[in-house]
Amino acid sequence: MSKEGNFLIYCIERYKSAKGLTGRQVSELFTKYRVWDYIYSCFEALHTTGEKYIVEDIDLYIEARQSAMV
Repeated sequence: MSKEGNFLIYCIERYKSAKGLTGRQVSELFTKYRVWDYIYSCFEALHTTGEKYIVEDIDLYIEARQSAMV
C-alpha cells in the first residue's frame, strides 16, 4: 500500500477513536463531505502534524463543507 493509503487509514482510525464512531460512520461521513480527497490532496502537509491537529483539521474541513452544502 502507498504511504498516502496508509495515512488515510491512520486518519480514519484516529478520527474514529476521537469521535467515538464506527468505521462505517467515519466512511460515510468522509464520503459525504469528500474528506478522502482532502486528506489525499493535503497529505504532504498533514502527515507531518500530530493526531490532535489532524482530527481538528478534519472537523474544520467538514464544517466548511456543511456550510457550503446548505
